[in-house]
Amino acid sequence: MPGVSAIIICKDEAQFIAGAIESLLWADEVLLVDSYSTDETLQIARRYPVRILQRPFDDYSRQRNWAIAQAMQPWVLMLDADERIPADLQQELTQLLKSPPKLPAYKIRRKNFFMGRQVRYSGWQNDAVVRLFDKSQCRYSDKQVHEELVVPGGNIGKLRHRMLHYTYRNLPHFLDKWNQYSWLSAQDKAKKTGSVTLFHLAVKPLVRFLKQYFLKLGILDGRIGFIIAYLAASSVFMRYLKIWRLQEENQAAN
Repeated sequence: MPGVSAIIICKDEAQFIAGAIESLLWADEVLLVDSYSTDETLQIARRYPVRILQRPFDDYSRQRNWAIAQAMQPWVLMLDADERIPADLQQELTQLLKSPPKLPAYKIRRKNFFMGRQVRYSGWQNDAVVRLFDKSQCRYSDKQVHEELVVPGGNIGKLRHRMLHYTYRNLPHFLDKWNQYSWLSAQDKAKKTGSVTLFHLAVKPLVRFLKQYFLKLGILDGRIGFIIAYLAASSVFMRYLKIWRLQEENQAAN
């Protein structure tokens, strides 16, 4: 039976960290990689049988890959602090790991919550992420945000049960994360993007809103669906605004 290391990377997640850890205590190891939290995250985590390591945050890919290298078991289950493994998914995972899995990685669907409500549409209905994998075969791509796990041959299975994903702690926390993600995304794409024009700043955000709200059925989520579509459009605007500023700064430096 192959063992599994459950990994959480985090910073300042005092509100969420206990729930995440408690949903993983069945694993052979729970490893917490903390980016020097300034709240009570570590004090809470130390109440549980968890191995805690600290590393300064540079980007998500490097943080996750470093964490994988510290894992003591051959399989890794990667979890964010705002995610939970419910009982039915835990049973499916333990059943799968009773013998060596046939594939090197497995995708897990997510049941998403935003502002205290389950999001049933808005493009999130098919949300799934690759989180269980053989650490000897898989590593994350070199991207600062929206990193993807590189799996040999693309051989990825899919589990039946869903993890729970609570995307919203409070408005300041959400806006801080939103701002961080848009900067990282801009840094990833600045060199690949040509001159930023009104097309990028006006048309592309509008297209994103219409796609999110109508084509991805955000309209069926009511007010929450409208907010998600608006934030998605705003993210596109902010990304190109930040790309423009980064390009201007690079030109000035040269």
